[in-house]
Amino acid sequence: MTTLIYSHPACLEHRPGPHHPESPARLEAVLAALQSPEFAEAIWREAPLGSDEQVLHIHTPDYLQEVKTLSPSEGYQMLDGGDTIMSPGTLEAVMRCVGAACAGVDDVMTGQARNVFCATRPCGHHAEAGQAMGFCVFNQAAIAALHARETHGLRRIAVMDFDVHHGNGTQHSFHADPDLFYGSCHQGNFYPGTGARSETGVAGNIVNVPFARGTGSEAFRLAMEKDMLPALRDFAPELLIISAGFDAHHLDPLGGLQFTDEDFYWITRELMKVADGSARGRVVSVLEGGYSLQGLASGTAAHVRALMAQ
Repeated sequence: MTTLIYSHPACLEHRPGPHHPESPARLEAVLAALQSPEFAEAIWREAPLGSDEQVLHIHTPDYLQEVKTLSPSEGYQMLDGGDTIMSPGTLEAVMRCVGAACAGVDDVMTGQARNVFCATRPCGHHAEAGQAMGFCVFNQAAIAALHARETHGLRRIAVMDFDVHHGNGTQHSFHADPDLFYGSCHQGNFYPGTGARSETGVAGNIVNVPFARGTGSEAFRLAMEKDMLPALRDFAPELLIISAGFDAHHLDPLGGLQFTDEDFYWITRELMKVADGSARGRVVSVLEGGYSLQGLASGTAAHVRALMAQ
């Protein structure tokens, strides 16, 4: 078994506007990086369409209907006052994001792949049950976790998020369920304003590690070794889902952290060790943010390089 990569041309057709940071060029940069010879052994598949049933694992029926109703045939449609904008291609793109994440769960659960990376967009971790937010329409990482429970009977599922922004949507969806773990390392006092250490969930199942602007490799790795990785090991997930954002990269224009490609490789390998210990190595990674095309491409390449390493 090797690493499986899901993507789809429809994910390039989400076009929120010519000056929007969440542009098709992001995915183009990721795909170009992953099509280099060093990733030749990865298996590529087209992301299937997700289903309404899968979306409803996390989102409300009213919100799903709202997204469908507001999907424009031309021009743009704002979902949250400005940040999250639909174009005619958005609805298919977000359903491909959901489909990829859920198919990835199926693949690792049935032994079709050692691990999976979903090279899809837009990102999802800010999306609340009934509200779009922060470029995100549907929360594909959280949806995949509940898909694993409903379809494969897993009980303890973890999402680890290293995007520079806190994943408020995932946290809110997991907060009251002690068998769902959400861990996030992110820039503190930053959008969306959530993610304090005091936010711990009903059973310590939420672990937040906020960093000061300018934090670099040494402090990041120390905090992961001291706080995050032990908590994740203690939780002992049966499946690990990664919200893989690369806007903590030192080149990113929106973030303020100073992480390197080597940091993304390191944290991926550490997370894989956790998965080896309790989840039979089962890891599904979903692309989140990253707004320097160079930093996004090289950070993603480091992440997938780690997933593919034996």
